Amino acid sequence: MKMKMRRCRSCKEYTLKDHCPHCGGELEVIYPPRYSPEDKYGKYRRILKKQLNESR
Repeated sequence: MKMKMRRCRSCKEYTLKDHCPHCGGELEVIYPPRYSPEDKYGKYRRILKKQLNESR
């Protein structure tokens, strides 16, 4: 199992654990996906990003 740094969505603390040790919140992986010239889902990520920015 690879150890990946994660960040809590609520308190913004960094950890290697599965749940935030400070608040018990949900964690997200902080590393971006690997680059691939044959990106199958790039079109959909860009559409989603555009929709999220418009809703703010």
